[in-house]
Amino acid sequence: MAGADGRPATETVPRGATATGRRRVLVHVGTPKTGTSHLQDVLFRNADVLREHGISYPAERFDAHFLAALDLMKLTWGGLELEAVGAWDRLAEQVRAWPGTSIVSHEILATASRMQVDRALTSLAGEDGADAEVHLVLSVRDLVRQIPAEWQENVKHRSTLTYAKFLEQVRDPGRDSRIGSWFWGVQELPDIMNRWGATLPPERIHLVTVPAPGAPRDELWSRFSRAFGLDGIDLDLTPERANPSLGAAETALVRRINRQVVRTVEPGDYRPLVRELLAHQTLSRRAGSPRLALPPELHTWARDLSATWVEEIERRGYDVVGDLADLLGPEQPLPWADPDEPDEALVARAAVDAISALLVEGSRLRAVEADLAAQLHDTRAALERSYLRPTYRLREKLVRVMEGTRAGRGALMVYRRARGRSSLSA
Repeated sequence: MAGADGRPATETVPRGATATGRRRVLVHVGTPKTGTSHLQDVLFRNADVLREHGISYPAERFDAHFLAALDLMKLTWGGLELEAVGAWDRLAEQVRAWPGTSIVSHEILATASRMQVDRALTSLAGEDGADAEVHLVLSVRDLVRQIPAEWQENVKHRSTLTYAKFLEQVRDPGRDSRIGSWFWGVQELPDIMNRWGATLPPERIHLVTVPAPGAPRDELWSRFSRAFGLDGIDLDLTPERANPSLGAAETALVRRINRQVVRTVEPGDYRPLVRELLAHQTLSRRAGSPRLALPPELHTWARDLSATWVEEIERRGYDVVGDLADLLGPEQPLPWADPDEPDEALVARAAVDAISALLVEGSRLRAVEADLAAQLHDTRAALERSYLRPTYRLREKLVRVMEGTRAGRGALMVYRRARGRSSLSA
């Protein structure tokens, strides 16, 4: 497999420290909808195995790198930014402390500004950078598939914007809308490489292309494995956390739900109920609904723009893991079904599945509530029985008397420490 400039592409990134003893840091900055959720899930669940092979994926929770990215870029995200305070510095400290290879991965990093990139790379490599070799990894997919995927992702994050309006804002040359600025911030490959790769030599910038439709199911993972130096490591690849896609009718349903609930359902409740339960666990499993696609009249525009990116990548001589032809997208337009005017019968059937899932979850939560209520009732009854005992009232009176004197308070403190308890009745 050849690199963009005709050089043999690196088959695998060596593990552990470099030949000069320097640490190696692999910074994966996106792009969204390129298999990143599955990659991060595998890295997180196999962290112990990876460390045995000299590779660190420092994360105390599955979304640790997401929180670090929010902190680095000072982004608001439905209240999660409050949990993110200080997360980047903690992550960078863990990376600097690891003597071998460290992996940092999250797709929203693609939109970081040049100043934020400088801070990120400096904090990961160290002030002088002499003890670390930093590599940039960028996973990429053709615009023909990325554009509808990004609209769907917006819908799964509470958006009520129609597909037509989304496409209009994406194609606006000004790119000054929230949608336009975000989309091109995480998708325009030359700009991302300019911001993240400005100080890195071309051989340390690796592009992983998402295979074209019809490729073997494990081909994308095979490319990730080579790019991150994971070949030969026995990893559990069972998917536990993914970001599955929806059909046109299902996405239309979620957008309609958003129009009714985003003003009343808090983000903390929306994520588990709509995004996870309805979209990922229920609607993504439905078969027979047309897939989201780019309108046929925009197909040539998307391919032509992607072609300019391919030419730029070839000119710069980056390492390509995969095939740059994958970045052009299908030659012919994909089957088109307008999600703004969906098949209402399909939407109705999807809605029945959604209601059924919510009823099952509601029943489960009622059972949990009933169990907690029974536990609370039993606890209150036990406390009342304890309070009615003469010995309890006597102890309570004695404690009140002792707390009225310095000597009594000292005796109570010694007693409580000896018992290992701090309750006032102890």
